[in-house]
Amino acid sequence: MVDLELSRRIERAEGNANAAFAEAQSRRDPSSGATWIEVAGAYAMFCGTASPVTQSFGLGVFDPVGPAEFDRIEGFFRDRGAHVHLEISPLADKSIWPQIADRGYVPLEFTSVMFQELNTVEVPQPPETISVRVALADDREAYIRTAIAGWSHLEGMGDFFTDMMGTAFESRTVVPFVAEQEGQLVATGALNIHGGVAVLAGASTIPEARRQGAQRALLAARLRYAREAGCDIAVIGAEPGSGSQRNAERQGFRIAYTRTKWELRKTPV
Repeated sequence: MVDLELSRRIERAEGNANAAFAEAQSRRDPSSGATWIEVAGAYAMFCGTASPVTQSFGLGVFDPVGPAEFDRIEGFFRDRGAHVHLEISPLADKSIWPQIADRGYVPLEFTSVMFQELNTVEVPQPPETISVRVALADDREAYIRTAIAGWSHLEGMGDFFTDMMGTAFESRTVVPFVAEQEGQLVATGALNIHGGVAVLAGASTIPEARRQGAQRALLAARLRYAREAGCDIAVIGAEPGSGSQRNAERQGFRIAYTRTKWELRKTPV
C-alpha cells in the first residue's frame, strides 16, 4: 500500500544514501566542505555547488515544518553558496505547500519514485551470456571507467563523474556491482540499503554492449542480494514517461508517487 509510512521509508533511505555520500566525500577531500544536517526529520546535504547530491530529502514527511525549519535549511545551503533544492514527496504534510508558494519556490524537476515488494516478486533470470558480481576494492578503477563510458554522451562531464563515482564507490551504504561479458566489464550498477529498503542507482552500460541483457542481469543480482540482506522493498527513480521508467515497469516496478524537486528563487520567473 502506498501511504505516508512507505514514503517515510523511501525518503529516509534516499536521504541516508546521500548523507553517506557526503561523508565519503568529506573523507576523500576535507577541503570540499561536504557535510549534511537533519532538519525536522529531513536530511540536507552539501557536496559542492554543482553537485546533484546538494539537496534535501524528506521535508514534511517526518516532523512539522514551519518558518524556523525553512530558515535553517535554506541557511544551510545559502551559507555555502549553493542553490536551495528540496526534494519533496506529495505525501508531505499539507501545511508545507502554502509555505513553498509564499517563500518563492518553483518546481525544477519531477521523479517517478517506483517500488517493488521483494517478499512476493519473482526475481528475473539473467541472460546466460552475462555474469554479475559484487565489485571488489581492486575493481575500483575499472568500475569507474566502465560507468563513465556508459555516460559518454554527457559531454564535458568526464572529470565530474570520475570524482563522483570514486566517492560513491567508497560510501558506507553502497554495494557496487559489475556485469561481465566474455571476461570484459560491460556494465555497472549500485545498491544502497537502509531500513529494509534497497535503493537501486548507478546503472551504466558501455555503448557496444547495450541491448544485450547486462542491465537486466544487474537488476536480478541486486534484487536477489537485497532480499537476502533482509530488504522487503526495492526502489528506483526515473524521469516520468522515460525509457528508464518503462524498463522498470517491465521488470515489475510500479509508481509509488511523483516527487518534485523545488528550487528557491529570489525573484519570480
